[in-house]
Amino acid sequence: MTTDITRPLSKLDMTETIMAVKYNRRLTWAAMAEAAGMSDVFVVSACLGQNTLPAEAAEKLCAFLELGTEVAECLQMAPKKAQAAETVSKDPLIYRFHEITYVYGDTIKELIHEKFGDGIMSAIDFDMSVEREPNPKGDRVKVTMSGKYLAYNQW
Repeated sequence: MTTDITRPLSKLDMTETIMAVKYNRRLTWAAMAEAAGMSDVFVVSACLGQNTLPAEAAEKLCAFLELGTEVAECLQMAPKKAQAAETVSKDPLIYRFHEITYVYGDTIKELIHEKFGDGIMSAIDFDMSVEREPNPKGDRVKVTMSGKYLAYNQW
């Protein structure tokens, strides 16, 4: 007896499909996020396979992109987060975020502990925005992160 099993679309295949449509149709992340009804940061992370879209947002996005249900279903599947993060990226922009952590990580930790106590900033109950900020010396990149404070349990 044989069972006919359909293999779901992989996150990598999903991302490559979405990126091809985005590129070929010259779409912006802002337009795609608007179609999904969610923030651009979260939609990008889901399209890159790092987060999960709710069914309604996945269906709206796939309708906008003219993609089938297999992509919408894949957008709803729980990802294996940060799988490609075994080493520090050599991409200059991504590397700079690692550099910020190396240089200012202990400073951020000290300030959070001083202001909140012994705990962490959630990356689950979290939001982020990326904005362009005009500046006479050259435009600035403004990244705002906000995560719920989670105190460590003591027992």
